[in-house]
Order: sequence, then structure tokens, then C-alpha cells
Amino acid sequence: MIKPELFDVVELLIDLPNLEIKAGELGTIVEEHNGRAYEVEFSNDKGETLAFLALTPDQFIVVWKSETHSWVSLSDRINAMLQVIPEDGQEKVLNFTRSLYKTPA
Repeated sequence: MIKPELFDVVELLIDLPNLEIKAGELGTIVEEHNGRAYEVEFSNDKGETLAFLALTPDQFIVVWKSETHSWVSLSDRINAMLQVIPEDGQEKVLNFTRSLYKTPA
């Protein structure tokens, strides 16, 4: 797992229907709470804040590192997601990856 840090951009892994925020939405870490939770700001296309949420690291993955000003590689994002899903889900991902490997480009 990539350690979340202040001002990193994260991708939400869960739906938050009461706030109309869906998995896949991007937010920015604006505060750290003892390394166990992170305050994440979600905004709309106009830059208006939709929500500030305290999230735990199993609810998001880091997709952009503020420190390096670079996007996290796709393989690192996939690896981070694999670490938070149950083993049976990991097995399904492995089987799906195998099917892609066998498919001609």
C-alpha cells in the first residue's frame, strides 16, 4: 500500500450514497488523523467543495503523489486495490488477468 500523505490525490473505493459520492471519485487529503484516518476533500468540476470526510486507508487508494508531483503507476494502483479486497476477490482478479494474457492483442 502506498502511504497516504498530505495533499495526495486519492480515489474512493466505496460508494457514499447519502452524499452522492461514488467509488472512483477523486479527492485530496487535507488532514491526517494519527495515521489511522485522513480528512479528504471532494469537489465538483467548478472547484466547489462537496464534502470533507474522514476516511480510513482501506476506503481509498492514492493515485497522485504530492511529494513527487506524479501519478502513481497503474500497476501500483492495482496492487493497492488488491490489498484491500478479500482473498476470493483477489483470486477472481488473478483469473481475469490470466484470461487477458491468453487473449491476442
